[in-house]
Amino acid sequence: MFAGPLTRGHRPRELRRRVLLTARMRTSAGWSDACILNVSSRGLLIRANQTVAEGSNIELRHREHVIVAQVVWRNGSRAGLHAEDWVPVDEILILSRSSILQLTAGGTGQFERRRQPRTHDDSRLLGRTIEFASVAIIAITLSCGLYSLVAQALGEPMARIRIALGGG
Repeated sequence: MFAGPLTRGHRPRELRRRVLLTARMRTSAGWSDACILNVSSRGLLIRANQTVAEGSNIELRHREHVIVAQVVWRNGSRAGLHAEDWVPVDEILILSRSSILQLTAGGTGQFERRRQPRTHDDSRLLGRTIEFASVAIIAITLSCGLYSLVAQALGEPMARIRIALGGG
């Protein structure tokens, strides 16, 4: 599936599929919106408001697809990406077409469904909660073990005392 004639010293260029798909892009600067303009099995052409440096790695998300790629070239808001893994071109195209055919009720009443990135405070709170739960579980386990040891150690002497006092 290559397009173009074979010339000496040049690899044939792979067929690109023109698309117009919204995506989310994560760079070292954080998350931003992007638009996928064309796609092939090893790369993509995107347009993004956030500038990306050549050679930097980015993560691109379109629906359930996550594509990790390196920026090969940049020209203004457009950038050429080389994907680390094979890009599922046919799956992306099929899913994109199916969204066009879906009917929506209510029209403009859409809400933000993307998961917001976790902040430093959220991560710290989650870490504290996990640490507290771990300490509580360890404390309960140790106290149950200690109770079992004490009950076993004092069980026989208490039984002898009970018999000696005539209670048993």
